[in-house]
Amino acid sequence: MKKVISTDKAPAAIGPYSQAIEANGFVFASGQIPVDPATGEIAQGIEAQATQAIGNLAALLEAAGTSVDNVVKTSVFIKDMNDFAVVNKIYASFFKAECPARSCVEVSRLPKDVLIEIEAIAVKQN
Repeated sequence: MKKVISTDKAPAAIGPYSQAIEANGFVFASGQIPVDPATGEIAQGIEAQATQAIGNLAALLEAAGTSVDNVVKTSVFIKDMNDFAVVNKIYASFFKAECPARSCVEVSRLPKDVLIEIEAIAVKQN
């Protein structure tokens, strides 16, 4: 069985998808972009955008009853691979111990022309 997860503490889905799905003990979080869910604003610069995007992911995982500590895999999409070191610094501030497996790729364009998007799979702790 699957359960749709949603929260107003992360940006609403901007298409025909769910913010996250819980299934078989895992939470599959859709890609989170750096939109402030309270204002709809997008921060400027990769540092602020990375912080917001990962913060949105953390809020979504919390709404699902798990946390960044239980993430087993992330996929990070960045507009410019030259931002990799900055993204890594922000990422490391959220994922401190037993870091998840990760992919990080440069892409030509992201929704709302943001600089970063991150998705994750987490274990659901009961």
